[in-house]
Amino acid sequence: MSSTHGYEEIAKQILRYFLRNPQSADSLEGVARWRLLEENVHQAMVETQSALEQLVAEGYLQVVSVPGSELIYILNTTRHKEAEAFAGPGVDDNHK
Repeated sequence: MSSTHGYEEIAKQILRYFLRNPQSADSLEGVARWRLLEENVHQAMVETQSALEQLVAEGYLQVVSVPGSELIYILNTTRHKEAEAFAGPGVDDNHK
């Protein structure tokens, strides 16, 4: 990615924010903070979705469809022992 392309994408992202929130006013630091937060949340969502898909594919979690809601993930209790072995140390024994 060229620096011009990077600048344009950042500029468009900032402009879209102000267009969605026309009453907004913020400092350089404030804008940088919400941009960083949005980027971190987006990256966390991408990584979490991949991990959830892997856990479902491995059978550790199940997906439940709830009408009017997003998909819900639950522990597959038939693979509880295998899930504990995969998760490794740090599983709280009080929640079994």
